[in-house]
Amino acid sequence: MSSVVIRKSLLQLVFSGAFMKRWNDRLRPMELMEVDKQAHKMIAAWMLLTRVTANMAPAERLALVEEVIEGGLFSYFYRLVITDIKPPVFYKIKANREDYQKLTQWVLPQLKARLAPLGPEFWERMTASLMEPEEKTLARRILMAAHLYASYSEFRVLRPMNPHDEEMPEIEESFRSRLADLSDIPGVAELLSGEGEFSRFAARAGQLRFQKRWSQTPRVPETTVLGHMFLVASYAWFFSVEAGACQARRQNNFFAGLFHDLPELLTRDIISPVKSADASIGELIKQYETQELERKIIGPLNQGGCEDLAERLSYLMGLEVGSEFIATVREPTGSGVEVRNVTEAELLGPMNRDELDPKDGPLLKMCDRLAAFIEADTALTNGINNEQLHQARWRIRQFYENRPEVMGIQVGALLADFN
Repeated sequence: MSSVVIRKSLLQLVFSGAFMKRWNDRLRPMELMEVDKQAHKMIAAWMLLTRVTANMAPAERLALVEEVIEGGLFSYFYRLVITDIKPPVFYKIKANREDYQKLTQWVLPQLKARLAPLGPEFWERMTASLMEPEEKTLARRILMAAHLYASYSEFRVLRPMNPHDEEMPEIEESFRSRLADLSDIPGVAELLSGEGEFSRFAARAGQLRFQKRWSQTPRVPETTVLGHMFLVASYAWFFSVEAGACQARRQNNFFAGLFHDLPELLTRDIISPVKSADASIGELIKQYETQELERKIIGPLNQGGCEDLAERLSYLMGLEVGSEFIATVREPTGSGVEVRNVTEAELLGPMNRDELDPKDGPLLKMCDRLAAFIEADTALTNGINNEQLHQARWRIRQFYENRPEVMGIQVGALLADFN
């Protein structure tokens, strides 16, 4: 177990991207939020990593994935502070090393108190990363490509509504030329072309920004399925660090969180009371989700030359074992690799090894509930007095009063910090 202990303030900091509007100087058909963009960015980064690391040695692959995940979180925190600086202005600042470092020296103290629970080593890595403006390492080039792709995807949503905006052609050309400059990274050219199953999957995942959670419940802020997936992924990463998870396990937990609601592309957001109303209903919904995932996502990926994505996605989403919320490992056998269930005790002990590719189910479920708790609690704090929100917050509290610890994490004590 590490010395890291996640606090309420960190969970709220991660959630604050749900308030942050993007492209708010342009006419747009819907609000585009920072937390949604971050989710789409990290999905694209995962896709590129799958291609880039295909022939890497395990240690090299783990190190690169670690750098990409942490780098994505670093830049997200930075973005939360400089929210009011328009991208063209920020890029001009970034082009001047001295000016960029002055800005960064102002940004870092704004974050320090809330990130302190992650420990001095995390803070040192973040400081070193953010003080360096150059995008030269492979990890940072992957993140830049993913960032440009996600932002370009947003741009294409609002472009038809701004036909008379003289800056539109220039903005589009900037996105395309900068992505083209990164086309030596496997997968970037496919994303830029917009053709093929690789690009199609990335585009479909981004459509989850159109699906509102709690669609019949007024909330401030509203959250989307896409943004919720990023919250769960981030929480899963931080709690994995607190739980002392090995590199492979915390990376798998992050990406499992990032994809855990992907079936809602096909089913829409089915609220928990409906799923849990009757065991047979919950099972029926799960069967339908699995069938549709296979038919519309996994099958087309396999048929479209993206077997690498399909195989990895199947593991992250727990398709072999029936649920993403089951703890699993991948053990080598004489004929290949076998996915099998493990207990929480095994995952906290002998199965917590990179070579077994472990993944937490219970921890992921805890993060899913915590994200829902934060969504409900924030709306209530902002004055939305709604019975569904009160009930959701109460149910989650009650659950963790009866089971206050999950995978070594003191969830009950954490929730006690909320009024």
